[in-house]
Amino acid sequence: MLAIVLASHGSFADGIKQSATMIFGDQQKVATVTFMPDEGPDDLKKKFDQTLASFDDDDQVLFLVDLWGGSPFNVASRIVAEHTDRMGLITGLNLAMLIEAYTVRNQTLDQVVPHLEEIAKAGVKHLDLTTPDEEVN
Repeated sequence: MLAIVLASHGSFADGIKQSATMIFGDQQKVATVTFMPDEGPDDLKKKFDQTLASFDDDDQVLFLVDLWGGSPFNVASRIVAEHTDRMGLITGLNLAMLIEAYTVRNQTLDQVVPHLEEIAKAGVKHLDLTTPDEEVN
């Protein structure tokens, strides 16, 4: 089973984990790392290290991060770069992505990462009310 690290600016990671728990139930080996305004990259690295220490040494770890190029991404990507055999990272964390991650976490990173990327993209939709009623599905 994949271990999952949710990482974000502010408490977004905590909130999305709570939302996913409401929908899918409590999950083992899911942790959050939050980057708060009074913290720097070194603080963030310590949080990631503490989180990873709570998992087994041979766990495959999936980082789901809020934003490409932000501090959580930058620090997590350096960690992943040192462990490409068992770690992966996806940005653009959203609830559809996280719920799907819970359903496929028994698969390998090589299978899960591209699948979640597609799920996350497919989860972005808009409500089009300009379509005539007979064509709305």
